[in-house]
Amino acid sequence: MNIDALHFTPASAVAGGLMIGAAAALYMLLNGRIAGISGMLGRLIDTATADRASPLAFLVGLGAAPWLWRMLQPMPDIVVAASNPTLIAAGLLVGFGTRLGSGCTSGHGVCGISRSSKRSFAATATFMTFGFLAVFALKHL
Repeated sequence: MNIDALHFTPASAVAGGLMIGAAAALYMLLNGRIAGISGMLGRLIDTATADRASPLAFLVGLGAAPWLWRMLQPMPDIVVAASNPTLIAAGLLVGFGTRLGSGCTSGHGVCGISRSSKRSFAATATFMTFGFLAVFALKHL
């Protein structure tokens, strides 16, 4: 494995992690809810849910963040080396895994682990393990 030292930016990674952690903690403190993206989307489209303003504001902020960043710094070039059918299959598999695991990576990995949830530790270990295996299989086998 090679790390591109020219583009390795640990300070911005730490700052981003701190901001994500602070946002998740504030959301829990102020709303009493987990800041998991799949749960937010679920509450937004659920017709029985009364409070749609909070998840809507969170998701709009999440979508607006790259546009706000773009005003401060140029965005890095993004190269997607997969075909559209592969991307669609990957999206469907992620969606299925999110439903099967009762939450997404942000809900389990950020919010669940910080609350010492055993289910979130198991879910995070599972999706990280299979993510590593998938990358290894696709890159080396």
